[in-house]
Amino acid sequence: MHNEPDPLDELPDEVAAAAFRHLVRHLRHRHDAQNIDLMGLSGFCRNCLADWIRDAGYDGDKAAARELIHGMPMEEWKATRQTEATQEQIDRMADSLHRNKPDLR
Repeated sequence: MHNEPDPLDELPDEVAAAAFRHLVRHLRHRHDAQNIDLMGLSGFCRNCLADWIRDAGYDGDKAAARELIHGMPMEEWKATRQTEATQEQIDRMADSLHRNKPDLR
């Protein structure tokens, strides 16, 4: 880790918030992009975003945070949007998670 300032810290909160909302709405629309695939490629998914908003101070519980991000209750998401994960997807996700930086969690 280096001590140089991160330009992201200079991004105005209203701009960051607008970009975050755009990302969440994009993921709501692209429900074909499964969480397991997002995890396998990037090491994060919709559920991670829900955890991160809670870490940032969102008052809702885990279920409320996931509903906010998914745009529906988690049970409904699983029933209508989530597909069965293959072993290949699970393995790719596990490998991807090992590459995550611990200080970004």
